[in-house]
Amino acid sequence: MKKVLSLVLALALVLSCSAALASEPVTLVYAEVNPLDTIVGKTATFFKEKVEELTGGSVLINIQHSGVLGTEAQVLDGILSGSGTVDIGRFSAFQFTAYGCNKAKLLSIPYTFVSREHFWNFANSDLAQEFLAEPLEVGLPLRGICYGEEGFRHFFFRDEVTDINSLKDMKIRVSEDPVMTGMVTDLGANPTVVSFTELYSALQTGVVDAAEQPIANYRSNAFPEVAPYLMLDGHTLGAIQIVITDMAWAKLNEEQQNAIMEAGKLTQAYNAELSASEEAAATAAPQRARPPLHRWPLTSPAASSRPRREANVTPFRPARSASSPMGRDSR
Repeated sequence: MKKVLSLVLALALVLSCSAALASEPVTLVYAEVNPLDTIVGKTATFFKEKVEELTGGSVLINIQHSGVLGTEAQVLDGILSGSGTVDIGRFSAFQFTAYGCNKAKLLSIPYTFVSREHFWNFANSDLAQEFLAEPLEVGLPLRGICYGEEGFRHFFFRDEVTDINSLKDMKIRVSEDPVMTGMVTDLGANPTVVSFTELYSALQTGVVDAAEQPIANYRSNAFPEVAPYLMLDGHTLGAIQIVITDMAWAKLNEEQQNAIMEAGKLTQAYNAELSASEEAAATAAPQRARPPLHRWPLTSPAASSRPRREANVTPFRPARSASSPMGRDSR
Protein backbone atom coordinates (compact mmCIF):
# COMPACT_ATOMS: atom_id res chain seq x y z
CA MET A 1 0.00 0.00 0.00
CA LYS A 2 2.86 2.33 0.88
CA LYS A 3 4.46 1.63 -2.49
CA VAL A 4 1.25 2.47 -4.31
CA LEU A 5 0.89 5.67 -2.32
CA SER A 6 4.49 6.61 -3.09
CA LEU A 7 3.91 6.02 -6.79
CA VAL A 8 0.76 8.15 -6.73
CA LEU A 9 2.58 10.96 -4.96
CA ALA A 10 5.51 10.74 -7.37
CA LEU A 11 3.15 10.84 -10.36
CA ALA A 12 1.32 13.83 -8.92
CA LEU A 13 4.64 15.62 -8.42
CA VAL A 14 5.68 14.92 -12.01
CA LEU A 15 2.36 16.14 -13.33
CA SER A 16 2.47 19.30 -11.24
CA CYS A 17 6.01 20.03 -12.45
CA SER A 18 4.93 19.45 -16.03
CA ALA A 19 2.00 21.80 -15.60
CA ALA A 20 4.28 24.44 -14.09
CA LEU A 21 6.71 24.09 -16.99
CA ALA A 22 3.86 24.27 -19.48
CA SER A 23 2.64 27.49 -17.91
CA GLU A 24 6.07 29.15 -18.09
CA PRO A 25 5.90 32.01 -20.61
CA VAL A 26 8.02 31.89 -23.74
CA THR A 27 10.36 34.89 -23.97
CA LEU A 28 11.42 35.99 -27.45
CA VAL A 29 14.26 38.45 -28.04
CA TYR A 30 13.42 41.23 -30.49
CA ALA A 31 16.40 43.04 -32.08
CA GLU A 32 16.02 46.73 -32.96
CA VAL A 33 18.99 48.82 -34.09
CA ASN A 34 17.38 52.17 -33.29
CA PRO A 35 16.32 53.71 -29.94
CA LEU A 36 12.78 53.21 -28.68
CA ASP A 37 11.79 56.83 -29.30
CA THR A 38 12.12 56.43 -33.09
CA ILE A 39 9.41 55.27 -35.50
CA VAL A 40 10.79 51.74 -35.61
CA GLY A 41 11.39 51.76 -31.85
CA LYS A 42 7.79 52.75 -31.14
CA THR A 43 6.67 50.12 -33.66
CA ALA A 44 8.64 47.49 -31.73
CA THR A 45 7.04 48.56 -28.45
CA PHE A 46 3.55 48.36 -29.95
CA PHE A 47 4.26 44.88 -31.35
CA LYS A 48 5.50 43.73 -27.93
CA GLU A 49 2.38 45.03 -26.21
CA LYS A 50 0.04 43.39 -28.70
CA VAL A 51 1.81 40.01 -28.60
CA GLU A 52 1.72 39.92 -24.81
CA GLU A 53 -1.92 41.04 -24.79
CA LEU A 54 -3.11 38.57 -27.41
CA THR A 55 -1.27 35.62 -25.84
CA GLY A 56 -2.40 36.48 -22.33
CA GLY A 57 1.22 36.81 -21.29
CA SER A 58 2.21 33.33 -22.45
CA VAL A 59 4.63 34.96 -24.92
CA LEU A 60 6.83 37.82 -23.74
CA ILE A 61 8.89 40.07 -26.00
CA ASN A 62 12.29 41.28 -24.79
CA ILE A 63 13.27 44.26 -26.98
CA GLN A 64 17.02 44.74 -27.31
CA HIS A 65 17.27 48.18 -28.86
CA SER A 66 19.78 50.90 -29.78
CA GLY A 67 22.03 48.44 -31.59
CA VAL A 68 23.18 46.55 -28.48
CA LEU A 69 23.12 43.31 -30.48
CA GLY A 70 24.90 44.85 -33.47
CA THR A 71 23.96 46.37 -36.80
CA GLU A 72 21.10 45.01 -38.89
CA ALA A 73 23.60 43.08 -41.02
CA GLN A 74 25.32 41.62 -37.95
CA VAL A 75 22.01 40.61 -36.37
CA LEU A 76 20.86 38.95 -39.59
CA ASP A 77 24.17 37.14 -40.01
CA GLY A 78 23.87 35.89 -36.43
CA ILE A 79 20.36 34.60 -37.05
CA LEU A 80 21.40 32.79 -40.22
CA SER A 81 24.41 31.25 -38.50
CA GLY A 82 22.06 29.69 -35.94
CA SER A 83 23.33 31.62 -32.93
CA GLY A 84 19.87 31.59 -31.33
CA THR A 85 20.49 34.99 -29.72
CA VAL A 86 17.70 36.75 -31.62
CA ASP A 87 14.19 35.40 -32.20
CA ILE A 88 12.50 38.36 -33.92
CA GLY A 89 14.10 41.20 -35.81
CA ARG A 90 13.15 44.39 -37.60
CA PHE A 91 15.13 44.82 -40.80
CA SER A 92 15.31 47.20 -43.71
CA ALA A 93 13.93 45.31 -46.68
CA PHE A 94 17.20 45.53 -48.63
CA GLN A 95 19.05 43.42 -46.01
CA PHE A 96 17.59 40.25 -47.52
CA THR A 97 18.84 40.95 -51.05
CA ALA A 98 22.32 39.62 -50.22
CA TYR A 99 20.73 36.24 -49.47
CA GLY A 100 18.87 35.76 -52.72
CA CYS A 101 15.67 37.70 -51.98
CA ASN A 102 15.32 39.55 -55.27
CA LYS A 103 11.74 40.63 -54.62
CA ALA A 104 12.96 42.58 -51.59
CA LYS A 105 15.32 44.49 -53.87
CA LEU A 106 12.36 46.09 -55.60
CA LEU A 107 11.35 47.83 -52.37
CA SER A 108 14.53 49.94 -52.22
CA ILE A 109 14.87 50.91 -55.90
CA PRO A 110 14.53 54.72 -56.12
CA TYR A 111 11.05 56.00 -56.91
CA THR A 112 9.37 52.59 -56.82
CA PHE A 113 6.69 54.19 -54.66
CA VAL A 114 5.40 57.63 -55.56
CA SER A 115 3.44 58.15 -52.34
CA ARG A 116 2.70 56.55 -49.00
CA GLU A 117 -0.69 55.47 -50.30
CA HIS A 118 1.11 53.67 -53.13
CA PHE A 119 3.30 51.76 -50.65
CA TRP A 120 0.45 50.84 -48.32
CA ASN A 121 -1.69 49.65 -51.22
CA PHE A 122 1.14 47.20 -51.84
CA ALA A 123 1.77 46.34 -48.17
CA ASN A 124 -1.90 45.48 -47.59
CA SER A 125 -2.20 43.37 -50.75
CA ASP A 126 -1.87 39.65 -51.42
CA LEU A 127 1.31 40.44 -53.36
CA ALA A 128 2.95 41.69 -50.15
CA GLN A 129 2.29 38.31 -48.55
CA GLU A 130 4.31 36.72 -51.37
CA PHE A 131 7.15 39.15 -50.68
CA LEU A 132 7.04 38.41 -46.93
CA ALA A 133 7.23 34.68 -47.67
CA GLU A 134 10.30 35.07 -49.91
CA PRO A 135 12.99 34.45 -47.23
CA LEU A 136 11.40 31.11 -46.36
CA GLU A 137 11.00 30.25 -50.04
CA VAL A 138 14.71 30.77 -50.79
CA GLY A 139 15.72 28.59 -47.85
CA LEU A 140 16.33 31.11 -45.08
CA PRO A 141 15.13 30.07 -41.58
CA LEU A 142 12.87 33.13 -41.38
CA ARG A 143 9.22 33.94 -41.93
CA GLY A 144 7.83 37.41 -42.47
CA ILE A 145 5.35 38.86 -39.98
CA CYS A 146 4.53 42.30 -41.35
CA TYR A 147 5.72 45.37 -43.25
CA GLY A 148 6.22 48.94 -42.16
CA GLU A 149 8.01 52.11 -43.23
CA GLU A 150 9.94 55.05 -41.82
CA GLY A 151 8.96 57.61 -44.43
CA PHE A 152 10.59 58.83 -47.61
CA ARG A 153 14.35 59.24 -47.43
CA HIS A 154 16.07 62.53 -48.28
CA PHE A 155 19.68 63.65 -48.67
CA PHE A 156 21.23 66.12 -46.22
CA PHE A 157 24.61 67.85 -46.37
CA ARG A 158 27.27 69.51 -44.24
CA ASP A 159 27.71 72.28 -46.81
CA GLU A 160 25.36 74.02 -49.20
CA VAL A 161 24.74 72.37 -52.56
CA THR A 162 23.41 74.18 -55.61
CA ASP A 163 22.95 71.50 -58.26
CA ILE A 164 23.70 67.89 -59.10
CA ASN A 165 27.31 68.71 -59.96
CA SER A 166 27.85 69.64 -56.31
CA LEU A 167 27.70 65.93 -55.46
CA LYS A 168 30.69 64.97 -57.59
CA ASP A 169 33.38 63.29 -55.45
CA MET A 170 31.32 63.95 -52.30
CA LYS A 171 31.51 61.27 -49.59
CA ILE A 172 27.93 60.19 -48.97
CA ARG A 173 27.12 57.81 -46.15
CA VAL A 174 25.41 54.58 -47.13
CA SER A 175 24.53 51.44 -45.21
CA GLU A 176 25.01 48.02 -46.79
CA ASP A 177 22.24 48.61 -49.33
CA PRO A 178 23.64 47.72 -52.79
CA VAL A 179 20.88 49.66 -54.54
CA MET A 180 21.64 52.87 -52.63
CA THR A 181 25.36 52.33 -53.18
CA GLY A 182 24.66 52.13 -56.92
CA MET A 183 22.58 55.29 -56.86
CA VAL A 184 25.25 57.27 -55.01
CA THR A 185 27.90 56.01 -57.42
CA ASP A 186 25.77 57.07 -60.41
CA LEU A 187 25.52 60.54 -58.89
CA GLY A 188 29.33 60.79 -59.17
CA ALA A 189 29.78 60.63 -55.40
CA ASN A 190 31.72 58.19 -53.23
CA PRO A 191 29.51 55.80 -51.20
CA THR A 192 30.97 55.47 -47.71
CA VAL A 193 29.72 52.83 -45.28
CA VAL A 194 29.17 54.22 -41.78
CA SER A 195 27.03 52.63 -39.07
CA PHE A 196 23.98 54.64 -38.00
CA THR A 197 25.28 54.98 -34.44
CA GLU A 198 28.45 56.64 -35.76
CA LEU A 199 26.76 58.86 -38.36
CA TYR A 200 26.49 62.02 -36.24
CA SER A 201 30.21 62.04 -35.42
CA ALA A 202 31.09 61.10 -39.02
CA LEU A 203 29.23 64.18 -40.27
CA GLN A 204 30.63 66.35 -37.49
CA THR A 205 34.25 65.42 -38.24
CA GLY A 206 33.95 65.34 -42.02
CA VAL A 207 34.39 61.59 -42.42
CA VAL A 208 31.36 61.94 -44.70
CA ASP A 209 29.93 65.03 -46.41
CA ALA A 210 26.33 63.90 -46.62
CA ALA A 211 23.86 61.16 -45.76
CA GLU A 212 20.20 60.29 -46.25
CA GLN A 213 17.42 59.46 -43.82
CA PRO A 214 13.68 59.91 -43.41
CA ILE A 215 12.98 63.44 -42.21
CA ALA A 216 11.70 62.26 -38.80
CA ASN A 217 14.98 60.43 -38.16
CA TYR A 218 16.91 63.44 -39.48
CA ARG A 219 15.41 65.73 -36.88
CA SER A 220 15.11 63.33 -33.94
CA ASN A 221 18.82 62.42 -34.16
CA ALA A 222 19.94 66.08 -34.23
CA PHE A 223 21.51 65.76 -37.67
CA PRO A 224 20.56 69.39 -38.52
CA GLU A 225 23.28 70.42 -36.04
CA VAL A 226 26.03 68.94 -38.21
CA ALA A 227 24.38 68.76 -41.65
CA PRO A 228 21.94 71.70 -41.93
CA TYR A 229 21.20 71.46 -45.65
CA LEU A 230 18.25 69.16 -46.34
CA MET A 231 17.27 68.11 -49.85
CA LEU A 232 13.64 66.94 -49.98
CA ASP A 233 14.13 64.58 -52.91
CA GLY A 234 12.31 61.53 -51.46
CA HIS A 235 14.37 59.08 -53.50
CA THR A 236 13.09 55.97 -51.75
CA LEU A 237 10.71 54.87 -49.02
CA GLY A 238 12.27 53.31 -45.93
CA ALA A 239 10.48 49.96 -46.19
CA ILE A 240 10.98 47.64 -43.21
CA GLN A 241 9.81 44.18 -42.27
CA ILE A 242 9.57 42.21 -39.07
CA VAL A 243 10.57 38.54 -39.22
CA ILE A 244 10.68 35.61 -36.81
CA THR A 245 13.14 32.73 -36.90
CA ASP A 246 12.05 29.16 -37.53
CA MET A 247 13.65 28.20 -34.22
CA ALA A 248 11.47 30.70 -32.34
CA TRP A 249 8.38 29.76 -34.34
CA ALA A 250 8.82 26.13 -33.31
CA LYS A 251 8.70 27.13 -29.62
CA LEU A 252 5.14 28.36 -30.01
CA ASN A 253 1.88 26.45 -30.12
CA GLU A 254 -0.63 27.14 -32.87
CA GLU A 255 -2.60 29.62 -30.78
CA GLN A 256 0.54 31.60 -30.00
CA GLN A 257 1.63 31.55 -33.63
CA ASN A 258 -1.74 32.94 -34.69
CA ALA A 259 -1.42 35.65 -32.04
CA ILE A 260 2.01 36.64 -33.39
CA MET A 261 0.60 37.06 -36.89
CA GLU A 262 -2.43 38.98 -35.63
CA ALA A 263 -0.13 41.29 -33.67
CA GLY A 264 1.76 41.79 -36.93
CA LYS A 265 -1.38 42.95 -38.72
CA LEU A 266 -2.17 45.41 -35.95
CA THR A 267 1.43 46.63 -35.87
CA GLN A 268 1.42 47.20 -39.62
CA ALA A 269 -1.66 49.43 -39.31
CA TYR A 270 -0.15 51.24 -36.32
CA ASN A 271 3.11 51.90 -38.18
CA ALA A 272 1.25 53.41 -41.15
CA GLU A 273 -0.40 55.99 -38.90
CA LEU A 274 2.70 56.58 -36.78
CA SER A 275 5.09 57.16 -39.66
CA ALA A 276 2.76 59.65 -41.35
CA SER A 277 2.15 61.58 -38.13
CA GLU A 278 5.84 61.63 -37.15
CA GLU A 279 6.85 62.98 -40.56
CA ALA A 280 4.07 65.58 -40.47
CA ALA A 281 5.23 66.72 -37.03
CA ALA A 282 8.85 66.93 -38.16
CA THR A 283 7.91 68.87 -41.29
CA ALA A 284 5.76 71.24 -39.25
CA ALA A 285 8.60 72.15 -36.86
CA PRO A 286 8.94 75.90 -36.18
CA GLN A 287 10.62 77.70 -39.05
CA ARG A 288 13.45 78.90 -36.84
CA ALA A 289 14.34 75.28 -36.11
CA ARG A 290 14.41 74.24 -39.73
CA PRO A 291 17.61 73.99 -41.74
CA PRO A 292 17.62 75.47 -45.26
CA LEU A 293 15.65 73.34 -47.73
CA HIS A 294 16.91 72.94 -51.29
CA ARG A 295 15.07 71.55 -54.29
CA TRP A 296 16.70 70.29 -57.42
CA PRO A 297 15.15 70.93 -60.84
CA LEU A 298 13.85 68.10 -62.95
CA THR A 299 16.52 66.55 -65.10
CA SER A 300 14.36 65.16 -67.87
CA PRO A 301 10.95 65.81 -69.45
CA ALA A 302 9.92 62.28 -68.53
CA ALA A 303 10.36 63.03 -64.85
CA SER A 304 7.81 65.82 -64.95
CA SER A 305 5.00 63.32 -65.45
CA ARG A 306 5.62 61.68 -62.07
CA PRO A 307 3.19 62.57 -59.28
CA ARG A 308 4.63 64.75 -56.56
CA ARG A 309 4.95 63.42 -53.03
CA GLU A 310 3.09 64.82 -50.10
CA ALA A 311 6.07 67.04 -49.25
CA ASN A 312 5.39 68.74 -52.60
CA VAL A 313 8.97 68.58 -53.80
CA THR A 314 10.37 67.97 -57.23
CA PRO A 315 11.89 64.50 -57.36
CA PHE A 316 15.34 64.04 -58.84
CA ARG A 317 16.01 60.86 -60.81
CA PRO A 318 19.66 60.00 -61.53
CA ALA A 319 20.53 58.36 -64.85
CA ARG A 320 21.35 54.68 -64.66
CA SER A 321 24.33 53.23 -66.47
CA ALA A 322 24.56 49.65 -67.67
CA SER A 323 27.55 49.09 -65.36
CA SER A 324 25.81 50.40 -62.26
CA PRO A 325 25.19 47.99 -59.37
CA MET A 326 21.55 49.06 -59.60
CA GLY A 327 21.25 47.17 -62.86
CA ARG A 328 22.81 43.86 -61.89
CA ASP A 329 22.51 41.12 -59.31
CA SER A 330 23.97 42.53 -56.11
CA ARG A 331 24.57 39.27 -54.31
